Amino acid sequence: MSGFGEGLGKVEVRLRWDPSPYGEPPRHLDIIAATYSADDPYGRPVYAVHYESRSPDGTITMSRHSETGLGFGFVEVMVLEFGRLSSAYGRVVVGVAIHQDGGPRTFGDIAGAGVHVVEGYQRLLADDFAQVADATAATIAEFSRDASGAWELREMVRAFDSDPIGFTAEMGSVRQ
Repeated sequence: MSGFGEGLGKVEVRLRWDPSPYGEPPRHLDIIAATYSADDPYGRPVYAVHYESRSPDGTITMSRHSETGLGFGFVEVMVLEFGRLSSAYGRVVVGVAIHQDGGPRTFGDIAGAGVHVVEGYQRLLADDFAQVADATAATIAEFSRDASGAWELREMVRAFDSDPIGFTAEMGSVRQ
């Protein structure tokens, strides 16, 4: 947390996975964030952020991106600056999708996959996708404003069977 009663401030979603074995097509995972209006938090996303985009106001950006998993530690990182996000937005859902270019792949097919959500040095959430091993995409976290307007995190690991484009449209539509 940023401070007492302030809610979340600057949060990072960090993703890692092992590269493909020699001779196989690259494995490509993406962090995706969908932002919903305060007036319709379960409707259509106002905008989505992924490796080829950023939020219109620069509050959600990709600071690191990998198409292969090569590198040390977390090879893909998304930064969400909740302290700067407009009050017009009431909910942000973050998930991970697997590109299906090299044939159908699920999280169970991706060695070493894992995601951490951190604020500063505090780990807020960690998951290895084991509970969604048969899925091609999964939500991991829901961020929403509480009654005072402070942002809070709720773990939301939920499996989907869709490609990144389809996943972006459906990832935040289901209430839990």
